[in-house]
Amino acid sequence: MGILEKIAEIEREISRTQKNKATEYHLGLLKAKLAKYRAQLLEPSKSAGAKGEGFDVMKSGDARVALIGFPSVGKSTFLSLMTSTESEAASYEFTTLTCIPGVIEYKGANIQLLDLPGIIEGAAQGKGRGRQVIAVARTADVVIMMLDATKGDVQRELLEKELESVGIRLNRSKPNIYFKPKKGGGLSFNSTVPLTHCSEKLVQLILHEYKIFNAEVLFREDCTSDEFIDVIVGNRVYMPCLYVYNKVDQISIEEVDRLARRANSVVISCGMKLNLDYLLEQLWEYLALICLYTKKRGERPDFGDPIIMRRAATVEHVCHRIHRTLASQFKYALVWGTSTKYSPQRVGLTHVMEHEDVIQIVKK
Repeated sequence: MGILEKIAEIEREISRTQKNKATEYHLGLLKAKLAKYRAQLLEPSKSAGAKGEGFDVMKSGDARVALIGFPSVGKSTFLSLMTSTESEAASYEFTTLTCIPGVIEYKGANIQLLDLPGIIEGAAQGKGRGRQVIAVARTADVVIMMLDATKGDVQRELLEKELESVGIRLNRSKPNIYFKPKKGGGLSFNSTVPLTHCSEKLVQLILHEYKIFNAEVLFREDCTSDEFIDVIVGNRVYMPCLYVYNKVDQISIEEVDRLARRANSVVISCGMKLNLDYLLEQLWEYLALICLYTKKRGERPDFGDPIIMRRAATVEHVCHRIHRTLASQFKYALVWGTSTKYSPQRVGLTHVMEHEDVIQIVKK
C-alpha cells in the first residue's frame, strides 16, 4: 500500500467518523498520522531523476509575491499588465509551463511578482508540477490567489485545501503553544487558558504517534489538535493571502458587490483594466513595507532613493541596511516624521520608524 493510498484511506476514515466527545481521541490520532504521511510525500525521492528545467527563481527586490491559481484565470495577463515582463497569455489552459518573474515598481519599492503555472486538483500529490509550484509559493512573502469570478467559490475552496495539505496556512497566525522535546522526565503539560479542543490525554496520544515521550507543552491559547500537530511538525508557513477575483466584467453587479465585501478579497478585471490601482494599495498593506529617506548634515533629504524596510523596523535595522559597520559607530540619529513627538527628534538604536520618515545618522 503506497503513501497516497494510505492518505486516501485515512481521509475516508475521518469523513466517516462522527465528531463528538467520544471520538475526539480517535480523530486526533488519525490527523497526526495524516500529517506524518503528507510530510513523507513532500520529501524528495532518494533516487534523483534526470535534471529538468530549473523552476525556482532567485529572490530579488524588496519583497516577493507569488501568483497562484487554476489554469486560465488570468495570471499571465495580470503579470503583463503590472510589470514590464511579457508572459505568454492565451485562451487555452497551461499556457505558462515554468515560473516567470516580473517586477512591480510601486512607491519606490521593487516587488518581485512570480507567475506560476496553473495548479490543478491533486497538486499536493505532485500532479501537473504541483509540488514545484507550491514549493516556490512557500518562499513568498504574500500569496495572491487568482480566482475566476464566474466560477463561484469552488476554486477558492480547492486551492485552500491543496495549500493546507502541504503546510501553507493562509491569513492565520502561528499557534501560541510552547513545545520543547526533552531527554527524560515524561510529559509536562500546562495551559494558561481553559482548553475546549485539546486535553492532556489527546496531546499525549498525538506525541506518541510521533515517537515523542518526553516533552514540555504549554498552551497559551485555546488551540485545536490540528494546530498542535502544526507546532510539532514545525515546518508550517504562515503567510498573508489576498484573494483576487478576476473577470468581474462577466458577472452581475450584485455578485461583484458580494465578492468585494468578503474578507481579504479584491475584485478586478484584467481585460478592462478595472480596480488594479486598489489592488496595488492592498498589496502594499499586506506586504507591510515602509519607505524611509536618508539625509546628510546640512543638505536636503534624498527623496529620489528611498530605503524600503519592513513595518516596525528600528533605527538599528536601518543602520544595518546602509552598512554593516554603521551600528557599531552609531552615536545618535535625528528623525523627522510621524514616529517622533517633535521634528527633528534625537533618538537611539531602539526607536521604531514609520512610513516616510526622514533619518540623519550621526557617527561617533
